[in-house]
Amino acid sequence: MIKGFREFILKGNVVDLAVAVVIGAAFGAVVTALVDSVLMPLISALVGAPSFDDFLVININGNLIQIGVFLTALVNFLLIAAAVYFVVVMPMNKVNEAVARRRGIVEEEPEADPQIELLTQIRDELAKLR
Repeated sequence: MIKGFREFILKGNVVDLAVAVVIGAAFGAVVTALVDSVLMPLISALVGAPSFDDFLVININGNLIQIGVFLTALVNFLLIAAAVYFVVVMPMNKVNEAVARRRGIVEEEPEADPQIELLTQIRDELAKLR
């Protein structure tokens, strides 16, 4: 029983997942710091308040419906997604393209088979007739 557990824990997938979780948590702290310390103060400077928490609060029978809290969370999500895309994803794509060009590995789209193009056109025309 212990041997099986040890084999399971030492499998590559479990160790890789553990490393990914730790690095993800550290990276999350970096992205959160970027959003909280740089992007939100910029938004605050432009619009006056970085939080919409007090915006559009509805009181129904003593129950507060705080739409502003949702808007704040949505804006934070979009800022974090944009930060990850522009700081990590886009530069990594450029690096990967440059490395591929340097190695002579350029992904070219294969030429379309004329028969497949013709069949696709026929299918699309038939779909229009229905």
